[in-house]
Amino acid sequence: MTDCEFTLKKAGRIARLTNKTFQFDSHISTGFYSAKYFIKTQKILENSKDLVLMQFFQRHDKVVLCGIDESLALIKKFALNYDDLEIKALNDGDEISAFEPVLTIKGKYKNFGFLEGIIDGILARRTSIATNAYRYTELLKKDQEIIFMGDREDIYLTQPGDGYAANIGGITKVATDAMGAWTGQLGIGTMPHALIQSFGGSLINACQAYIDTFPEEPLIALVDYNNDVITDSLAVARKFTNKLFAVRVDTSPNITDKYFLNNPLLLKNCDYSGVNPELIKALRKSFDAEGFQHVKIIASGNFDYNKVKKFNDENTPVDIFGIGSTLLKINIGFTGDCVELNNNPQAKVGRKKIDSDRLNLVN
Repeated sequence: MTDCEFTLKKAGRIARLTNKTFQFDSHISTGFYSAKYFIKTQKILENSKDLVLMQFFQRHDKVVLCGIDESLALIKKFALNYDDLEIKALNDGDEISAFEPVLTIKGKYKNFGFLEGIIDGILARRTSIATNAYRYTELLKKDQEIIFMGDREDIYLTQPGDGYAANIGGITKVATDAMGAWTGQLGIGTMPHALIQSFGGSLINACQAYIDTFPEEPLIALVDYNNDVITDSLAVARKFTNKLFAVRVDTSPNITDKYFLNNPLLLKNCDYSGVNPELIKALRKSFDAEGFQHVKIIASGNFDYNKVKKFNDENTPVDIFGIGSTLLKINIGFTGDCVELNNNPQAKVGRKKIDSDRLNLVN
């Protein structure tokens, strides 16, 4: 996508993403999305000529910043008398520390104050997701990947921004086209259980229909429908051989695969419900024993940070993890504070201007 701003930015052709990417709701200009006390304060100060300095920060270390380009585009689009403002900012993807200013705005409060809460929200959601993504990527071994599968975990309208934030954090594969809308990427997918159900539970018939319909796309078989992952995986591998790119294991956490039920000694001391390391190891061993080393294994379903870490600590041969809800946890909040009045210190107790040589003046 040659006109994608994200692609142009990566190529160094533009410095920031703009409203061409973000497509803000025009109701922002009316105060529709702003807390009422911001609107009332704007009204009270509409004749004031005082200059204030507002700075934005958060309270955690080793955080991946995201939402800066979006916030700057918001200010440019909706602030009054934009050219009178002095704005400094860091960049999406920067690692930031607790209490470090990431954005400052200097000007008359009435021109931009009503945007404070919206900026806080943008930075909080984007930075949380980017940081979550980055922390997952730190767990990965060489050649492992993650697919962001958060489309069913939140309202659909969040997908473009969430996919962008995950990308900033290092996760580039997404489940829907909307998740890749800001980054110029298309969604990738396997098959849902509904496809297998439509063929009476026959994985072979479902896979054949997939190949017939999408002959140029890699076949990725969902192999837990019948709760017999290894048997069904080998069956589909024998049938489709080199056409089979990968299998996805998505066993529900409240059931135990037939592999363990048929080997009761394995169940003696452990809980092997859901997708677990022993099941994946047995699957990989079975593939390799029959010459299917090329078939990759995708593991999904209730994967959080600790579960991914456990799998990799135990050298579980997963090639791709599918992760959804835990990437979307909002655990980083931002605060905007006015800390100077007419170039003099003036702030609530406990707040003050924090100097930073990392902030760049925004043209």
